[in-house]
Amino acid sequence: MRIAVLVSGGGTNLQALLDAARDPAFPAQIVLVGCNRAGALALTRAESAGVPVCLADRESYPRRVPRQQRLLRAVQCAGVDLVVLAGFDEVLLPEFVAAFGGRLLNTHPSLLPAFGATLHAVAQALEHGVKVTGCTVHLVTDDLDNGPILFQRCVEVRENDDVESLHARIRQQEHQVLCEAVRAFAEGRVRVEGRRARVLASS
Repeated sequence: MRIAVLVSGGGTNLQALLDAARDPAFPAQIVLVGCNRAGALALTRAESAGVPVCLADRESYPRRVPRQQRLLRAVQCAGVDLVVLAGFDEVLLPEFVAAFGGRLLNTHPSLLPAFGATLHAVAQALEHGVKVTGCTVHLVTDDLDNGPILFQRCVEVRENDDVESLHARIRQQEHQVLCEAVRAFAEGRVRVEGRRARVLASS
């Protein structure tokens, strides 16, 4: 399965996928990385792995619509089967969601629907004093952070946690579960029934 990964920052989830894809048994190949921020470390990760990059940064494309239209054209030209949002910090245009409906995955650093539709989910979890948080991989729809959930992992919140320490442990789980989700999707084991998604066991 041919995958495009959209990123905005450090690209640790991208790196997890790049590492997984080095295994010949992994059923997916990253063929494009799209990024909306010049200088993002994720670009270096992609280039080091020899993966083509499409950069649509805010300086060259200050408006969201032409910026994302550039990314969409690149993804379509690359013959992509699945698009993964891995720390991509923009809400996708409806035309992007429509073009890849049912073939868009996103990671979010909370147990959705808690602390959705925000770039500060980890900080909000700490502010609310929750005892358990985690991460979610879900299908993207026009309803922000509210698409069918594929996988979730729990992370305990410790008394001495700050945003950095808690987010670091959440990322560890994100890296694992994102690769699991991509594998399940590539192997045809995802079934969507209304608001719910089922992931069949591997054979």
